[in-house]
Amino acid sequence: MTKMPVYMDNNATTRTDPRVVEAMLPYFTEKYGNAASRNHPFGWEAEEAVETARGQIASIIGASAKEVIFTSGATESNNLAIKGVAAMYKKKGNHVITQATEHKATLDTCKRLERDGFRVTYLPVDKYGQVHAEQIREAITDKTVLVSIMAANNEIGSLQPIRAIGRLCKEKGVLFHTDAVQAVGKIPLDVEDMGIDLLSLTAHKIYGPKGIGALYVRKKDPRVRLEPQIDGGGHERGMRSGTLPVPLIVGLGVACAIAKAEMPEETQRTFALRERLRAGIMDKLPESYLNGHPTERLPGNANISFAYVEGEGLMMGIKDVAVSSGSACTSASLEPSYVLRALGVGDELAHSSIRFGLGRFNTEAEVDFVVDLVVREVNRLRAMSPLYEMVQAGIDLKTIEWAGH
Repeated sequence: MTKMPVYMDNNATTRTDPRVVEAMLPYFTEKYGNAASRNHPFGWEAEEAVETARGQIASIIGASAKEVIFTSGATESNNLAIKGVAAMYKKKGNHVITQATEHKATLDTCKRLERDGFRVTYLPVDKYGQVHAEQIREAITDKTVLVSIMAANNEIGSLQPIRAIGRLCKEKGVLFHTDAVQAVGKIPLDVEDMGIDLLSLTAHKIYGPKGIGALYVRKKDPRVRLEPQIDGGGHERGMRSGTLPVPLIVGLGVACAIAKAEMPEETQRTFALRERLRAGIMDKLPESYLNGHPTERLPGNANISFAYVEGEGLMMGIKDVAVSSGSACTSASLEPSYVLRALGVGDELAHSSIRFGLGRFNTEAEVDFVVDLVVREVNRLRAMSPLYEMVQAGIDLKTIEWAGH
C-alpha cells in the first residue's frame, strides 16, 4: 500500500538521508566544540570534522578542500559570488551576464546590482530553456567581470552547456559562476574541466539538512577574490564570517560523499522512474507536453503541461501528491511561471503545468499510483471543458471568432 501523501517535489527539497542524520547527531551533544576554538580538544575535534566535510564537498566537484567556503545555503552563496565579484572587480568593469530563467536568488541579486549602477545582460533562452555559448560570446564586452549561468534549471530540469560557457569565459578572461544547486550529486561536475571559477551548492537538495550550503571559490588560474558580504571574525578565508554550524556542515559533507559514491546507480534508477512516470502520463493523455529539453535534463525532473485543464483544479484533484505547480502562485489571475514564459509556453498551458521531482526515496509503486491519479484527474477535468469538447469534435480553436467580452 502506498503511503499518503506521495512526495514528488524533490527539486524543492529532499528528505534528509538517515545516514546523514546519524553522522550529524554526535555533533549536537558530545562533540559540541566551536571549530574556531584553537586551544582545547573540543575545538580541535570540531575543526577536524569541518575539514573532513570540506574535503567531501570539494571531491564531488573536482575542487580542493581549501576552495570551499561555507554559507547558510545557495541563496547566500549566489549573493556572495555575484555581489562579491562585482564589488571586488568594479575597477575592471561593471557588466554582468546572466540568463532570463535563473533562480530568483540570482535574478534578484542582479537586480540589486543594477540599482547600484551595474549593467546586467539577461540572455533569452531557446524553447528548451537553454542558452548557448555563442550568445555569451556576443554579449561579453571589455567591461564584463562575471558570467553567471545555472548548471540545471530548478523548474524544467534543462541542463546548460556549462563546459562550453566555462571555456569561453577562460578564453575571454571573464569569471564564471554557476548555480549548481540542482546539478550537484545528480550529474558529474568538474570545476577544472568545465572552467568554473565559482559554484554554489546546498545540502537540502541532496538529502542533507536545510540551512547549510557552500560556495566554491577558485584559488588559482585565476585566484578569485571576493568582497565579503558579512563582516566579523574573519572566518572562511575572510570571505564569510560567522560561527560554523558544525553538525550541519558534517551533514553536508556526508550527503556529498553518499551522492558521489552512489551517483552512477542513483542516476540510472531515478531516470528509469522519471521515464516510467513521464511515459505513463503522456502516452495516455493526448495534448500533454514536456517542458524543457527532451534529453539534456536532470534525471529526476519532469515538468508537464496539460492542455484544456485548469491548473488549480488539477492541483486540487491530485492533492495526495506533493508536487509543485508550474504557475508561481495558485491564482490564475497572477503571473504564470517566468521560466515557462521565457520558453514561449502560453499562459494557459503554463498555468496547467506540474513539476514532478523524483528522488532517492521514491518507488515504482508511488510512480504507478501518481500516473493513475494524474491521468484520471486530467480526463475528469477535460470532460468538463467545453474547449476540449470542441477540439474532440475536430474544431480548430484558432479559427473561431470569439464574441467580445
